Amino acid sequence: MDDLRFAVLGAGFWAQFQVAAWQHVPGAVPVAIYNRTRGKAEALAARFGIPAVYDDAEALLRTEALDFVDIITDNDSHGRFTAMAAARHLPVICQKPLAPTLTEARAMAETCRAAGVKLLVHENWRWQQPIRELKRVLDTAVIGRPVRASLEIITGVDDYVNQPFLKGLDRLLLADTGIHVLDTLRFLFGEVSTLWCHNIRVQPDVKGEDMSTILLRLRNGMSVSVRLGMARVPVERDFYVQTHVFVEGQQGSMELAPDYWVRVTTADGTVARRHPPTRYGWADPVYDVSMASIVDCHANLLADLRGEGTAETTAADNLKSLELLEACYSSAATGHLVAL
Repeated sequence: MDDLRFAVLGAGFWAQFQVAAWQHVPGAVPVAIYNRTRGKAEALAARFGIPAVYDDAEALLRTEALDFVDIITDNDSHGRFTAMAAARHLPVICQKPLAPTLTEARAMAETCRAAGVKLLVHENWRWQQPIRELKRVLDTAVIGRPVRASLEIITGVDDYVNQPFLKGLDRLLLADTGIHVLDTLRFLFGEVSTLWCHNIRVQPDVKGEDMSTILLRLRNGMSVSVRLGMARVPVERDFYVQTHVFVEGQQGSMELAPDYWVRVTTADGTVARRHPPTRYGWADPVYDVSMASIVDCHANLLADLRGEGTAETTAADNLKSLELLEACYSSAATGHLVAL
């Protein structure tokens, strides 16, 4: 099969890493890039050898012969660009979060369903190599049935340096990072029945929450807690971005610890092994593990578009993660437990 031709919509901070990751995935080639600020698109096009540059998305879609589009703009514009692509019967890969609200995300999914095209979500967090290893070990049942787990990302990294717009968001930490963790939680353990969430704003120069605590009960009876923090507190233990996980089972426990260590403890003792991410020269070391996972996520989504596999993060699946996100904000606003 020939390479699939695609257009990149958006040339912001994350687009450079998304496009760089495509270079490691055979079977797709970017042929055009759009950005409302043309200079940004021109810079990325020159860097990655993309032949066509546009500052008009409609003109791009009307002119170029494409097999799909990769939307990497801010989520306020995801619905508009998805509708443009669907009107031309083009499958869509869309950056997370899929939309600013669950209602808008559902409308995007319906637009693509009605047009008969695929809507896939670039949700790369679950593709991190240490998280995939954690899932592999969980599926062996070596620790028995999991009964309780905790997930956390608490970092002193200043995300606002590269993405200053985050400071002005009403929905900050959960919408930017928490959606990743909620999706990973579902990937590892299953679906949620109830949750309670408490959000805190620590830094005075941000509008939304920069710390969050979530308690969840899963449909399989598991109890799960999530702790998130990007409040730039200088005593935080991590100055990179990594998800830590601890799982208790009926016959043992397992942990995804700092520096990518996976430890499994049973009656036979503890086995520990590092599972660091693949190193790419274009990746920022602070975000190394998450940026490396972009490559594997691309490969999974492309296999679906080429009819060679099944995407994990379809719109239908991602809507379940967005339902959790919406429930978190509802719980934080009311102080009440929310049933899913």
